[in-house]
Amino acid sequence: MLNLLSDGDFISDTIPTVGFNFRKVIRGNVTLKCWDLGGQPRFRSMWDRYCRGVNAIVFVIDSSDHDKIATSATELHNLLSKPALDLIPLLVLANKRDVPKALTVDEVIEQIRLDSIKGREVSCYSISAKDNVNIEPIISWLVARAKR
Repeated sequence: MLNLLSDGDFISDTIPTVGFNFRKVIRGNVTLKCWDLGGQPRFRSMWDRYCRGVNAIVFVIDSSDHDKIATSATELHNLLSKPALDLIPLLVLANKRDVPKALTVDEVIEQIRLDSIKGREVSCYSISAKDNVNIEPIISWLVARAKR
């Protein structure tokens, strides 16, 4: 995802992030500093440290992996419960909409319980990094929050 945002290139043979990666995404006169944090259990306790003082939290899920949706919901709500992250806008990206039986954006909203999140702006997009679907709208969303 980060390669797509920064370079415009989708790489199909990537492995899950181990630890973290950092990239700058430049759009016009706005520079987005993006942290790609590993989602493995051993890294989750560190997520909130990277989210402090940011303009937005972007939480990417695999909308085709039905077995991990409940875990994603739990981890997202745990992250958002940290007082230091209050009020930070949240963007949930349901990736892999191109895969058969991927959840729709409405199903993701329901299963991740996004309607229960209060006190912050919450947006959810169904995307396909592979097919470059809804990538420009999410960049626009991020740029708009970076200007605040």
